[in-house]
Amino acid sequence: RFLIAAHLSRASDIIRTIRDPEKPNTLEELEVVTENGVEVQEIGEDEYLVIIRFTPTVPHCSLATLIGLCLRIKLQRCLPFRHKLEIYISEGTHSTEEDINKQINDKERVAAAMENPNLREIVEQCVTEPD
Repeated sequence: RFLIAAHLSRASDIIRTIRDPEKPNTLEELEVVTENGVEVQEIGEDEYLVIIRFTPTVPHCSLATLIGLCLRIKLQRCLPFRHKLEIYISEGTHSTEEDINKQINDKERVAAAMENPNLREIVEQCVTEPD
């Protein structure tokens, strides 16, 4: 129980500073990510499932996939424990949530996206900690 709470807190801390791709704000300031949208479950010995649910600012947000990608990359880099990651758009908050959920939870598509230099640069700008 204690470890789950600690991991939950860690995951929340990691994503709260991710910046929006278009605005100067963080995803937390825009309420795209909240602590309530983070869930941690134990799935094995010293292995955890981290589930993130985020809410795009508008139902047709064109950056929802990019935001999901930023969440995934930052968590993969920063979580200090063994984990599986599932990232979803909060139910009913985006017009193409099913497609986007598939995309941001598909390892091959995520890897392909990160091979695109333009996309990678945007992701890096969003996930890099402000100085």
